[in-house]
Amino acid sequence: MRSSSRSLYCPSLSVRSRRSRPRATASLTELYTEYESWTLSGETNLTSVTWTVTKYNQAGNQIAQQSYDGREFDAQIDIDSGSEETNRVTVEIQGVTPDVDTFRFDPAQTYTLSRFQLVRSGGTSQNLSSTSVHHFTTDSKDAREAIEAAQATIDETGGSSEAAATLDDAIEAYNGEEFGSAVTFANNAQQQAEQDQSTETRNRLILYAIGGLVVVGLLVGGVFYWRSQQDSYDKLG
Repeated sequence: MRSSSRSLYCPSLSVRSRRSRPRATASLTELYTEYESWTLSGETNLTSVTWTVTKYNQAGNQIAQQSYDGREFDAQIDIDSGSEETNRVTVEIQGVTPDVDTFRFDPAQTYTLSRFQLVRSGGTSQNLSSTSVHHFTTDSKDAREAIEAAQATIDETGGSSEAAATLDDAIEAYNGEEFGSAVTFANNAQQQAEQDQSTETRNRLILYAIGGLVVVGLLVGGVFYWRSQQDSYDKLG
């Protein structure tokens, strides 16, 4: 079997609630011409799913379209059938995102949006592509972004143990699905890290200023000492 190119186009998904309806389209090109026919098999973790399989010939004309319901489907692909020869296949999938049993910040929840296989006569199969997406609600997405922003600030500033502890509280709240509290804790952790950096910068400037005053004092003292020594030499002369 020669190596074939298969491209998967999946637009960005906006999952606004636990029951949102994402839509994606996969495009399979340069199909396996070594086989006169084979089966395209697809599966997903979505519920209330509709698959729309559209076949095109070499000229780019649509030759067939079939819809399937359910989490799995099988579509027959005929490579060598005259004017009905299939050259390209697109699969559109639309369904409802599955519920999340338990939210965890790390690792982030994902679900399988689509998985495609080539199935030959006799049952042997080969994976074509698999696409997983993050599973989140609007609230959990906001909480995750706030936590990640706080973590980045702490890493950048070398934040205090207090900021790190507050960040841990944010993650714990996220894992408990208290997303509003997670955002509050994360924002507080970020502010603490920024304040720590500001305090450190101010203290450093104060130390620089004190060091500068000490140097100036030493220079002035040295000048007075030198002049007093010069006066002593003049009197002795």
